Amino acid sequence: MIDLNLLRENPDAIKASQRARLADESIVDQAQAADAAWRKALQEFESLRAEQNASAKLVGAASKEDRPALIEAGKALAEKVKEANEAANEAQTVLDELIWKIENVVIEGIPAGGEENFVVIKEVGTKASFDFEPRDHVALGELLDIIDIERGVKVSGSRFYFLKGWGARLELAMMNMALDLAAKNDFTALVTPTLVRPEVMAGTGFLGAHSDEIYYLPADELYLTGTSEVALAGYHRDEIIDLSSGPKRYAGWSTCYRREAGSAGRDTRGILRVHQFNKLEMFSYIKPEDSENEHLKLLALEEQMLQACELAYRVIDTAAGDLGSSAARKYDSEAWVPSQQTYRELTSSSNCTTFQARRLNVRYRDENGKTQTAATLNGTLATTRWLVAILETHQQADGSVRIPAALRPYLGGQEFIPVVNKA
Repeated sequence: MIDLNLLRENPDAIKASQRARLADESIVDQAQAADAAWRKALQEFESLRAEQNASAKLVGAASKEDRPALIEAGKALAEKVKEANEAANEAQTVLDELIWKIENVVIEGIPAGGEENFVVIKEVGTKASFDFEPRDHVALGELLDIIDIERGVKVSGSRFYFLKGWGARLELAMMNMALDLAAKNDFTALVTPTLVRPEVMAGTGFLGAHSDEIYYLPADELYLTGTSEVALAGYHRDEIIDLSSGPKRYAGWSTCYRREAGSAGRDTRGILRVHQFNKLEMFSYIKPEDSENEHLKLLALEEQMLQACELAYRVIDTAAGDLGSSAARKYDSEAWVPSQQTYRELTSSSNCTTFQARRLNVRYRDENGKTQTAATLNGTLATTRWLVAILETHQQADGSVRIPAALRPYLGGQEFIPVVNKA
């Protein structure tokens, strides 16, 4: 949720953000009008309530003869107070509905426009090249007997799969390596719930334009999360947290679920775009003035993981129209996928400034003891789709795959995943 003071003091900044996002500017004018209507209604209510309180004192001090008339007048005034209160509440509801629809105000300097308007910040590493015809991760998975898509579809339908043998172990190795890296950098490990209440899902900003991506269980009034960011954002809901000694940082390990609505025909082969996967998500609660530096810290940790997995990658500054409603800035790290001869997103980190915390009522006390809204950030440190880039980048001519050196200690020193099914 945007800051109401910003709406009152600098609505043009919000309009500029909406333009950069290719979003509706008129909603800002609507919100301003609703705010003015709410403040007027609230003022009328408070004025009548003050009059009611004064009237009640007169009744107490009135003579026996005057009291009945004052009591009758008080009843009429009480009815007006009730009506004014209802009008103020209705005006606030209208305002709240509009405020919750306005997306987070983007940080100055990020590229405007849609998905294709990103800016490349840097490219790191050497793209894999081969003196043989490289295979994609699906073919490698079959040769190595580590990915079973056919049985995943049989059991659960399209975009499901089994990770098997070294495939399952490789994913766990990657996740554990990420968890160790997070722990070394002051992140507390959490295994998070994957079902959350509607108010938590809405508070993180996921029930807006992309709500069709989310699995919903109406009988239980619960949502399946597409990232542990949701549970982590709700962890301190309605709390005043202590940030006096620095940020609160968490690393949430969870299975994630996405409907992939609207992606028919896209990435149907393999495990790049699936309905269920595992992920380790970093999450920080921090003072707003420190959020941009924290964002760079999360990005640096993601890069450490990519480099440890010996992947070529690039970092992009995502355009405003591709941010999602809660992010004010997002860096995507995209690994080179040899079979597609292009970069594909493996990880992203977002600075959500105070947007999520304001919706979830997460506060801290400043140096003067006054409560302020915290800032939140998130970043992915490892997820199942990394296997696509790892397998394809490190494949050998015979179909075996070299395991990156940093992952070997988590796999008993194993150096290669051997071929099981001959082509």
